[in-house]
Amino acid sequence: MNTVLLQYAVEVEKTGSITQAAGNLYMDQPNLSKAIKTLEESLGAPIFKRTPKGVVPTARGRIFLEYARNVLAQLEEMEALYKPAKAGGVEFALSMPRASYISYAFSLFVKRIDRKEGMNLWLRETNSADTLRDVDRGEYKLGIIRYKPSAEAYYAKQAAECGLKTELLLEYDERLLMSQAHPLALADHIEPGDLLPYIEITHGDGSTSGHREFKAADSPPANRIYIFERGTQMGLLHENSDTYMWVSPMPPPVLRQHGLTERTCADGNHRYRDVLVYRNGYKMGKWERLFLEELEQVKAGLMGKI
Repeated sequence: MNTVLLQYAVEVEKTGSITQAAGNLYMDQPNLSKAIKTLEESLGAPIFKRTPKGVVPTARGRIFLEYARNVLAQLEEMEALYKPAKAGGVEFALSMPRASYISYAFSLFVKRIDRKEGMNLWLRETNSADTLRDVDRGEYKLGIIRYKPSAEAYYAKQAAECGLKTELLLEYDERLLMSQAHPLALADHIEPGDLLPYIEITHGDGSTSGHREFKAADSPPANRIYIFERGTQMGLLHENSDTYMWVSPMPPPVLRQHGLTERTCADGNHRYRDVLVYRNGYKMGKWERLFLEELEQVKAGLMGKI
């Protein structure tokens, strides 16, 4: 289907007038009418109907136009990916695990960019294997991978085979994230068994520490909620005071914003490393350095938690 015809139909819907739409599109009214008729014939159903107040979509036409707008919006986004950036504008791409301290640093980084500069920023939250591929293929200049210390040799080998350099960003024990109203929120000491009455929230796609498979010797929690979008977790934790989640250390402003708190747990199986990766020989530009500067500031605020 010709996308130009989709543009014509969307413009007619927006104006409610073929005459006005033709003027906006810098074309003759008969030609626009013919184009709309051609589109309707290809669909086998009318898109518009004439009324005393102008041209309005039919019931099926409204559905078609909704799809048409979505298609045009996606095409525009695709084209934007490959258009040259504004001279001197900001180009930055980071592939990373789900981590509030990193995304918080990114938000502070964005604040420091002069809007007049123009910007193209990409932030992808994914797993370590995908991040290594992202950086290896040059789709992202920087990556951050996450793994347990016991997997150090494996990931060092994977990075080396991809021609990537690694730098340790942060090593930490995961914390329990929960509502300030959670029954354990004020507990001085939490054992793994103390968590059994409560609901664990975990990511269902393995993007970070993943959803852990329990072995026979483990005591699984009675209930779990698997989520696939990080924004969901904050609302669930805040509104359900019997839920908790294992997370990397979180910046205090993020905790306050969502009415959440962190607690440690006497479980030695939750230590992780977050490691920066980039191609050997890659010289970081101004914007990568600025982001890492913000990340260091955020990390400094976490040091008492690690």
